[in-house]
Amino acid sequence: MTRSFTLDRPNAKLMGVCAGFARWTGWNVLAVRLGLCALTLFALGPLAILAYILIGWAAS
Repeated sequence: MTRSFTLDRPNAKLMGVCAGFARWTGWNVLAVRLGLCALTLFALGPLAILAYILIGWAAS
């Protein structure tokens, strides 16, 4: 069964990207949000923020 990625606006904190990704993969939304925060702080920095905004814009 293939599902396409969509934003999850009812469970959104900012734009619904993390909640949509969690629903799409079946993962826990808290784990996705913490993973994004860790990637932003320790690895990707501004690129993670830019990717988040671009995904939210493209998926809306």
